[in-house]
Amino acid sequence: MRVVGLMSGTSYDAIDAAAADLSLDGDTLVLTPLGMVSTAYDDDLRADLAAALPPAEADLATVCRLDTRIGRAFAAAAVRADQELCGGRADLVASHGQTVFHWAEDGRVHGTLQIGEAAWIAEATGRPVVSGFRTRDVAAGGQGAPLVSIVDVMWLRGRPGVPVALNLGGIGNVTVVPGGAEGAGGEPLAFDTGPANALIDAAVRALAGRDASGEAYTMDTDGALAARGAVHPPLLRRLLDDPYYARPAPKTTGKELFHLPYLRAALGPCGPLPAEDVVATLTRLTARTVADAIRPFGATEVIASGGGTHNPVLMDWLREELGGAGGADGAGAADGCVVRSSDELGLPAGAKEAYAFAVLGWLTAHGLPGTVPSCTGARRASVLGSITPGGPGLRLPRPPETPPVRLIVGGDSRLSISNLRCS
Repeated sequence: MRVVGLMSGTSYDAIDAAAADLSLDGDTLVLTPLGMVSTAYDDDLRADLAAALPPAEADLATVCRLDTRIGRAFAAAAVRADQELCGGRADLVASHGQTVFHWAEDGRVHGTLQIGEAAWIAEATGRPVVSGFRTRDVAAGGQGAPLVSIVDVMWLRGRPGVPVALNLGGIGNVTVVPGGAEGAGGEPLAFDTGPANALIDAAVRALAGRDASGEAYTMDTDGALAARGAVHPPLLRRLLDDPYYARPAPKTTGKELFHLPYLRAALGPCGPLPAEDVVATLTRLTARTVADAIRPFGATEVIASGGGTHNPVLMDWLREELGGAGGADGAGAADGCVVRSSDELGLPAGAKEAYAFAVLGWLTAHGLPGTVPSCTGARRASVLGSITPGGPGLRLPRPPETPPVRLIVGGDSRLSISNLRCS
């Protein structure tokens, strides 16, 4: 089955569309990547979305308009991916949509809302669309996140030691797969570690002004601001005192908590600080909280993906916090935890979550559960999402006699990906 996975994360800067051929070989799901295209939200839509997100209050008319506009944007991305990556022969589209609210209180998730109406995608592509993945897990008592944990567990199963998948988007999340090769060591676990890029991006937009060319800063490209700044210890201590970090897993968070007003409140007692120092402190916060979250599990390797992997300062500080190294040869593993990019295992760091939702769509279309209860905290594993029929109606494949328990990339987990296009 040829599936297009659509993803826009908590940074809400672009829609990533990754296409894959997915086939079952015994108990192993084989993912052959076909490439990824990334389409930025237009400036007006991005601004209107940012203005409607918490802690702002949005009326129903605003939500309706955003749901439609984002649905159309996702539809255009899906059409482009089908044409450019699948030769117009995609079988299924799996759309995560755009998260606008995750209702978490007192350690529980009570509801979640992703917008970007799937009917627009089905109408534009003529393909069936799986969407609304998170809600069923929440209804079953789960956190609704990190949903990619089932893909991580299938993908990392069999690796030696204790591998950990790390995604550094707006929010950081990890999946811990204990007892890799031996199949022992307890159940896998997944949870959000806290902010990854969310607070860094908020600080850059609010405090950094404009670059030498006159363009407003929107992110800390290549970690340049953090590299010029100095960590401010009182601010770091104040941020680390947030109760979220001490909560037991599974747990989830989002920009409902970690947003610009939250940062301004933390900055208040510290007095005016240079933007570079604030960004450096927030970068250290991300590295520290991710490392603190991973360290108790005795991780032997961290396989990182997401936009944060493009920040060399963040990645260097994460390696420093973990006392390890990185690289394909595993140098430094004896001294600490190796940190490597998911590219080394065949999934591009910038496209991994879009590929993961392609897998989740495949599971739903085949009537198979898409969650690991120990990772999301749900009472049971659930078949996720809703299916919107495509143009010619709806015909779903039969559930396989042997559900997959492993995932390999292109028949070879060392496969490198070159067919990536962005705009």
